[in-house]
Amino acid sequence: MAAYIVFTRESTSDQAELDAYSKAVAPTFAGHPARILAAYGTQDVLEGTPPEGVVIVEFPTIEAARAWYDSPAYQTVVQHRWKGASYRAVIVQGV
Repeated sequence: MAAYIVFTRESTSDQAELDAYSKAVAPTFAGHPARILAAYGTQDVLEGTPPEGVVIVEFPTIEAARAWYDSPAYQTVVQHRWKGASYRAVIVQGV
């Protein structure tokens, strides 16, 4: 069953770190069955405080999503995202 990682950027603290992350993240998907469905597109906020941005990545299973997220390649790159902004990230299983 499909699973989705949803990233919401709440606030930016260091744009240079986010730029480093943006330049390095694409290769971390190599060998992982991922499909980016949304990435910082226009938002129409229905409830609550709007995040600065939203990214949704589809995987075939929760295990596949965790395999990418926990991979050494991504864990090296994600350090830049953590230094650059406050994010929320969640894996949600599809129906």
